[in-house]
Amino acid sequence: MTYMQDNPAMFEKRASKFLLFALIVIQLLATQLVAQRSKTPWQTLSGDAPRVVARGGFSGLLPDSSLDAYSFVSPTSVPDAILWCDVQLTKDGAGICFPDVTMSNASNVLNAYPDRNTSYLLNGVPTVDWFTIDFTLKDLSSVFLIRGILSRSNAFDNNQNVISTVQNIATRLKPAGFWLNVQHDAFYTQHNLSMSSVLLTLSKTVNIDFLSSPEVNFFRNVGGRFGKKGPKFVFRFLEKDDVDVSTNQTYGSLMGNLTFIKTFASGVLVPKSYIWPLEDQYLRPHTSFVQDAHKAGLEVYASGFANDFDLAYNYSYDPLAEYLSFMDNGDFSVDGFLTDFPLTASSAVDCFSHLGSNAKTQVDFLVISNNGASGDYPGCTDLAYSKAIKDGADVIDCSLQLSSDGIPFCSSAIDLGESTNVVQSPFRNRSATVPELGSRSGIYSFSLSWSEIQTLKPAIANPFNQFYDLFRNPREKSSGKLVSLSDFLNLAKNSSSLVGVLISVENASYLREKQGLDAVKAVLDTLKEAGYGNATATTTKVMIQSTNSSVLVEFKKQSRYETVYKVEESIRDILDSAIEDIKKFADAVVIRKTSVFPSSESFTTGQTNIVERLQKFQLPVYVELFRNEFVSQPWDFFSDATVEINSHVTGGGINGTITEFPLTAARYKRNRCLTRKDPPPYMIPVQPGGLLAIVSPNALPPAEAPNPVITDADVIEPPLPPVTAKAPTTSPGPLSTDEKSPNGQTRVVLSLLLSAFATVLASLLPL
Repeated sequence: MTYMQDNPAMFEKRASKFLLFALIVIQLLATQLVAQRSKTPWQTLSGDAPRVVARGGFSGLLPDSSLDAYSFVSPTSVPDAILWCDVQLTKDGAGICFPDVTMSNASNVLNAYPDRNTSYLLNGVPTVDWFTIDFTLKDLSSVFLIRGILSRSNAFDNNQNVISTVQNIATRLKPAGFWLNVQHDAFYTQHNLSMSSVLLTLSKTVNIDFLSSPEVNFFRNVGGRFGKKGPKFVFRFLEKDDVDVSTNQTYGSLMGNLTFIKTFASGVLVPKSYIWPLEDQYLRPHTSFVQDAHKAGLEVYASGFANDFDLAYNYSYDPLAEYLSFMDNGDFSVDGFLTDFPLTASSAVDCFSHLGSNAKTQVDFLVISNNGASGDYPGCTDLAYSKAIKDGADVIDCSLQLSSDGIPFCSSAIDLGESTNVVQSPFRNRSATVPELGSRSGIYSFSLSWSEIQTLKPAIANPFNQFYDLFRNPREKSSGKLVSLSDFLNLAKNSSSLVGVLISVENASYLREKQGLDAVKAVLDTLKEAGYGNATATTTKVMIQSTNSSVLVEFKKQSRYETVYKVEESIRDILDSAIEDIKKFADAVVIRKTSVFPSSESFTTGQTNIVERLQKFQLPVYVELFRNEFVSQPWDFFSDATVEINSHVTGGGINGTITEFPLTAARYKRNRCLTRKDPPPYMIPVQPGGLLAIVSPNALPPAEAPNPVITDADVIEPPLPPVTAKAPTTSPGPLSTDEKSPNGQTRVVLSLLLSAFATVLASLLPL
């Protein structure tokens, strides 16, 4: 029996195309690279490094079980990465690689055969779907693989990824390891199809290294029939309350009898919650399951690893942190990972394991916080700054605001409604619409005294909750307290690890002209009082940042602190004359990530030379804003914040990252793979625009208007206005919730609540 995927010419054509893609996306060296696995003893059963098992290939990016997904594993992962195939049977008894016995979720079978859905009992549950047992191999030649998880890109769905036989994957790709998973043996038996017979026939021509199933009777039937050189048998545990249909026992009860499992299997595959249980999406103490299984002589493989879902809040949306917790915790190590993203698992095992807290820095760039570790705690609070220092930030930052009584403090926005609970406080009547600051009503820092501001609760930022339902550390969403600039500077001074501090000054012209507040003087006076009187008074470097050249010119006139010019918008280029103008008032430049790697529809489209051009003028380039959440990254970075950092630092040559998660960037600086003469493929920068090479033409992102070019006129600004004396006013006192204001003030307050309450509601409500 032959069909499209078993046609050698067709396969070689697709394989050649994908190999070219792999070479584009991952810039492999001319010589074959062999990753150097860690020599540090492991707490695995064998003492070897954990294995990386690619579930359906690189299924986190490309359609599960497709040739493209399987082909992409080798050029992105450790050399001994194992390909995982979920074996299903067709009506005519052929073994295919497909995620499940039902087909509607990961293929276009509904379009190919709209009237061929059927109903069967599947594990005792009536199920209506399209089943593999109702189609011959020839029938499936017109069915194509698509994404099975809706949060992943659909740009590859129209690539006509055909369904492959087990034989085809094994003989054509010759994987370093091949793992076959049999999920529904009892179901196939009920329909007069013999999975064991198919596997035994395959074993004569295919090297099957691992064979897993969640059914005890499957191993009873197949055990011993493969001979001494047969595959390793791995019993797969499902959720604890699920029932093994072959024994009618729950997996929770089976896990209590590991010595019984050892009678027919050499290993177990378990959901990661067996090892690190969760409560409200936070980690509980790890169980003794791995140690118990090792004592019984069983290897432990953990399943459920993917960069783009189901991460405990403890991991701060960093998939590398999750892998490390399963193998580098000091108590145990799993023997392998079943993962949709084998690149991330490979780098975790090979580059980041056993680093220790004293690992040396391997690459020189600044890790600059954005409002402290604001991905873990409310920004600009004492907790966010303390964690940023602990996590290894080189520079912590303060977004400067001024209270009505002129006290400089740190807050992520001048509108306190964006970072505090002010719209739920007694000060909600202090709203104002300020055209110079925005079109919406706000409660601004200059409308409250510092003593009043100190009574507010901070609110953690949740930039991706509205569209993606992603929340940050909800248990600590209101923890910490806002700090004055003086306290911020003292905190930095007491740290022995910090290189410097960065103070961001915005809205200085408005504050001088309309509020009678001088941000420049407030910063300079506070720096002097805190012992930072000039650029050499302390070993801690002081950096002043602004989007306004007039602010930096003013600081240059009055001090010797380093100045940093921030370019707010995405740009494609900058004139030499504009760079020369910037040099007159700035010592460094901040640009956006999309000014380095332009993107469209979450795909990078290329790389600019802006970083190189600025550096030729001796201007260091810092790039913002790095976040861990996978939705913040183009698909090219494989939903992995470390890949994105590596591509900007090693591939883009930037001098610093501005990040809400300093730990991720600081850990990257210490990874051992950066010291190798020939880095492994998972530590080589991705090629910008590489993924577009295999996106089907009708799924290509639309052409967008080019980003602007910075000219001299964009840089040069008139001097700051003088401070305008403001007539003294009496601050309105707090209104009680039932107090009515004259002249329709109640309606003003209600209007504020409708507009501003929505801004912070999601971050303030309990989950």
